[in-house]
Amino acid sequence: MAPITPESADVGANPQDLAEKAQDDTKGSDSDEASKEPDASPWDWNKDPENPYNWPAGRKAMQIAITASIAFLTSLGTSIMSSSPSQLKAEFGVTTTQSILPLSLYVFALGLGPVVGGPLSETVGRLPVYIGGLIGGGLFTLGAALVHSFAGLNILRFLAGVFFAPSLAIGAGTINEMYQPQHRGLPATLFILMPFLGPGVAPIMGAFITHRKGWRWTQWTMLFFLAFCLLLTVPFGRETFHPILQRRRAKQLNHPLPPAPSRRHQIKEFLTITVLRPLLMLVTEPIVGLICLYVACEFATLFTFFAAVPYIFEGVYHFSVEQSGLVFVSVVIGCLLGSLTIILCEVLLYRPQIPRHPPHMVPPEYRLYPAMLGSLGLPVALFWMAWTSRPEVHWISPILAIIPFAWGNLCVFISLVQFTVDTYSGSVVASAVAAGSLTRYGLAGAFPLFTIQMYNKLGIAWATSLLGFISIALLPVPWVFFKYGKKIRSYSHYETPTY
Repeated sequence: MAPITPESADVGANPQDLAEKAQDDTKGSDSDEASKEPDASPWDWNKDPENPYNWPAGRKAMQIAITASIAFLTSLGTSIMSSSPSQLKAEFGVTTTQSILPLSLYVFALGLGPVVGGPLSETVGRLPVYIGGLIGGGLFTLGAALVHSFAGLNILRFLAGVFFAPSLAIGAGTINEMYQPQHRGLPATLFILMPFLGPGVAPIMGAFITHRKGWRWTQWTMLFFLAFCLLLTVPFGRETFHPILQRRRAKQLNHPLPPAPSRRHQIKEFLTITVLRPLLMLVTEPIVGLICLYVACEFATLFTFFAAVPYIFEGVYHFSVEQSGLVFVSVVIGCLLGSLTIILCEVLLYRPQIPRHPPHMVPPEYRLYPAMLGSLGLPVALFWMAWTSRPEVHWISPILAIIPFAWGNLCVFISLVQFTVDTYSGSVVASAVAAGSLTRYGLAGAFPLFTIQMYNKLGIAWATSLLGFISIALLPVPWVFFKYGKKIRSYSHYETPTY
């Protein structure tokens, strides 16, 4: 397959601009090209039926189902072993902190998704990365189910995460390549729901599986879900990356192809987009830095629940392993309510702005309504949970407190990600997303490793309150961006909208 062009190396590049570039290149054919008798008929990629924007609704829905299923499988692996530490300690003779390593290392690996998946998918295509990731992740998950060494288990879990991770990185790109900005709200919400729904469903499944069948069956369960994803992806998956589809279409129509970039240029683009620029944006771009900090802290707080919930409900209310797992139903309910809130804000607050502004020029700040609402729910939920998790208060109270936390967490995440995507353009979007993934999964993997120690030292009330104080400190972020977003954007070192 021919290498991609320099223009198509941008993850967030506008496909319409790429199409125009391809058309301009075809117009400049010289007499030598004419001797090859290329098809002289006009070709408009924007109207071409192979353009994912022009696909039938059913085909688009199938691709959303595929990406969402793979994202759910990937996120399932984060916490399906959350009830396994006691069995790991007994089988391998490790400490409590060490027994959490298979969970944390998998989460750390997910932070590598944008680094590995983005550039690779722009070279070979989105679809091969989805299929290759499923096959590779499946093989390492199979190894984790069969391994008899604790070190081997950690290595295999990490490698499984590395292979599954790209699906989270390129899923948003798949959606952007099928839907114009004004139509992305619902499919993007459904896709982003999966990385939050997985950590809510997985502990429930994991608790029953671990208690009744043993921890190894958590990995076999992952393989069952993986088989379902492959059955969807292999026969029904379609490539969506515009530059690759344009090249294929140009060959079919016998149109000249744009010149390919050098390997040196591709390596430079890779290092810039996925390594150097994300780190630079974290410290020089207030929008990226604050959003990454806010989202990472609240996402990591969700992951503390994998250790904190069993600690609280088994220690205070004497729940069984399975009953503690069922507590995470509240996370699922909160995520579903958060998705509903995002959709309502999209329909009632964002879409009415579209006719009032030029095409594709709605100010990014209109994406922030869900984040402003969710930012209020996070501290309320954490303090509620902190001071009602005691024997004299019924167990239903701290369980109910988790619902507004999960609701607010999803609202904050989706809203701020949409704000970031609307704020930056081209490959800068990919760098901002990479920075978010590295910080989010880095903190999420680290928090469970010290959660039990923190709860032992501070007690349930103050340990959970500490998380609440962090959410209060970061609460103003979406409100400040809503009020002063345009001014803050004007100070950016990168191109941002001026409207």
